[in-house]
This record gives sequence, structure tokens and C-alpha cells, in this order.
Amino acid sequence: MSDESAKRGDREDPVVSGESGEEPSASDDTDAAEAGSSDAEQSRASNESTQPVETDGEGVVGGHDSEDPSYSDYPDPDEDVGGISTPPDDEEMPLADHIEEMILRLAVVLLFGSAGTAFGLLWASDAISFIWLDIFPYAEGDVPPPHIYHPLELWLTRIKVAALLGIMVALPMFVYQCYLFMKPGLYPHERKYYLAAVPTSVVLAGVGMLFSYALVLPILFNYFTFYAEGSATISYALGETFDLVITLTAFLAIVFQIPLFIMLAIMMGVTTRRWLAEKRLYFWAAFFGLAFMFTFDPTAMAPVLVGLTMILLFEGTLLVLKWVGRE
Repeated sequence: MSDESAKRGDREDPVVSGESGEEPSASDDTDAAEAGSSDAEQSRASNESTQPVETDGEGVVGGHDSEDPSYSDYPDPDEDVGGISTPPDDEEMPLADHIEEMILRLAVVLLFGSAGTAFGLLWASDAISFIWLDIFPYAEGDVPPPHIYHPLELWLTRIKVAALLGIMVALPMFVYQCYLFMKPGLYPHERKYYLAAVPTSVVLAGVGMLFSYALVLPILFNYFTFYAEGSATISYALGETFDLVITLTAFLAIVFQIPLFIMLAIMMGVTTRRWLAEKRLYFWAAFFGLAFMFTFDPTAMAPVLVGLTMILLFEGTLLVLKWVGRE
């Protein structure tokens, strides 16, 4: 009996020791694992908050699981990144694609300009006769006849006069093609401003040409006639005279875009009226430099008139902006 009791006691020892030592169950092991993982997550979060975040200039790089399919190294283009939002249609393109698109759009502009020039050749001779009789300060019967000094001078003059019509046709197309080229990088409000600029640009170009023909050219030829009259026999070369007429007319068509450029730059936030006013002397110097570069004549009368016109347009635009309260 004693031997059997001893054997039973030996078999019951683990049970007794289990009851007194409270051997851990499976649920206890699960709770311990969850507690350990929670502590590890808290430790990892605290380390991430104290360590500097790595960036590549586009978005956050460090601190993310790259195997997570929902994670992307680059931000959504429609979201704000560092306080800077991107246009809705903005997308990356290779440089070669940009160059190809630009060349194609310039080809469209040249096509329209060439068509306008070809159409203008049909009436170029009539236009030359009308302009010649109108720009000189003489009575109709006293206007000196044009002189031709080389065989192609008349044909070249016709092409130059017809090119004025080509410029008028190509200018709005140029503005529109520039808009299409920059459209993906423009915000909706910037697109609205640019589309409104297309007809405005055409109107301003027409006003500039009319201003040149009705005011600047008569002043110049009155001055030339007064300067030479009584000292020499006056005779005007056809080619050189129309070179001056066409250069001034085309250049003033571009000059009269100054108010439009200023308004667009301010509306898009590129600059402010106050900054332009503070830097006005630099702009004045640039205006006279451009005038002497593109409209030079030996008397310096033409570049002075063009330079003053550019300054008046610049200052007039700033005055209008100040009057409407746009700083």
C-alpha cells in the first residue's frame, strides 16, 4: 500500500504544483504578446517622432513601409504639397516632347502669317501708292515721286507691305498658340485671364498701328522735310522709306501690348503695381534702349518718339491700376 501511495503521490505532484504555481494558459500568452506588441509600437512611434524625417524635395521618403501598395513616394498632383498646389492638368513631359510641341505651334503661326502675306500681295501696289501720297506733308500734286535704286526694290517693298497684313493675322494666332502651350500649367483663373487677352491683344495691335500711321509717321516726315528743305533737293527712296514705315508700324503694334502684359502679370501674381512703380527708372532705360535698337534713324527722332510712347503706356497703366485700387 505504501508503495502504491508513493507512486500515486509522484503522479499527482505536477497537478499539485500546477495548482499552486498557476501555470499560464493560452489566453495569458495572447495577452502578453499583445501587450508586448503595443509597447513596441509605442516605442517605434516615439522614435519616429524624435528622428528627423527624410525628404527628397517631392514628398516624405523615410518612415513608411515601401511594401504597402497604398503608399506612393510622390504626392497626388491635385493635393497641396508644402503649401503649393499644382494645376489640375499639370503633368510631367520629356523635354523633347515640349520642344516638338513648341515647333509645331510656331509652324501654325508661320502658316497663318504666310497666308496673310500672300493675300496682302494682291493689293500691295495699291497700298504703296495710297501710303506714299498720305504720309508726306505735301499737297497731292506736289508729293515727290519714289526713287528705285535696284531692280528688286519694288518687289521687296510689296512683300514688306503685305507682311504687315500677315503680322496682323498671325498675332492673335501667336497669342492663342502660346495659351495652348502653357494651358496644362495654368490654373483655371489664369486660363480665364489669358483667353480674355487674345481679343484684347488684337485690338491693342490695331490701335498701335493706327497710332503709328496717324501720328508718329506724319510727325517724322514733317520733321524730315523741315530738316532738309532749303538745304537740298528732296527725293525719297522707295525701299528705305517703307522700311521705316513698316518697322515703326509693326514695332508700335508690339509696344501697345505693354498694358496687357502688365495687367496679366499683376493678375497672375507675378509682380505688383508697387514694385513696378519703384523700378520705373529701370523700365524707362530699357524702353529707350529697345527704341534705339529697333527704330534707329540718323536724326534720332523716331526712337525718341517710340521711347516716349512706351513710357506713357507704362505710366498710364500704373495710373489706372492705382485709380482702381490695385496695388
